[in-house]
Amino acid sequence: MRTKICGITSYEDAMIAIDAGADALGFVFYEKSPRFVSVEQAKTIISKLPPFVEKVALFVNESAETIDSVCSTVGATLAQLHFEASDTLCNTLTTPYIKVIRAKSIEDIKNRADEYLLVDAYCEAYGGAGKRINIEWFEDMDCSKIILAGGLDSSNVSALKKYGFYGVDVSSGVEISHGNKDPKKVQEFIKNAQ
Repeated sequence: MRTKICGITSYEDAMIAIDAGADALGFVFYEKSPRFVSVEQAKTIISKLPPFVEKVALFVNESAETIDSVCSTVGATLAQLHFEASDTLCNTLTTPYIKVIRAKSIEDIKNRADEYLLVDAYCEAYGGAGKRINIEWFEDMDCSKIILAGGLDSSNVSALKKYGFYGVDVSSGVEISHGNKDPKKVQEFIKNAQ
């Protein structure tokens, strides 16, 4: 499974994730998040990163213009839409994007089976709550276009391999504190995911 380490707030944490084998890094542009980074911070971090790593910018309730502008300025390669983005907004974006489904039921996932999705457990807050989704929903489902998030860590990620998820996304499960990654947890998570 591919791995994304989200909530990157420093160059050091970015390199810990890359050196451990992460396929993607997530940068949170949602001011209410404890993992929020400014445009300047993200630009500084991303400008120093090696090639062949996806740089994902996470947005909540922003316009297409803001999303495109931020992604272009910081050098993000993918926008993660952590809100109910309209078709009009998505069609306006020039930046490649992935939608997040905050799933309340299995139907929320099944209705979107033809597109790549990041699936997180539903909670009132946007992202980083560490709430785990009902894994039984994925029995007998084609998970090849699903990136699973929510409540993951090194102790439970290897059990997901049998489902054939495209990837996994983790933030709080590899942290010492909000926005500060634990090198050992990052390494163990990626090793167990692979």
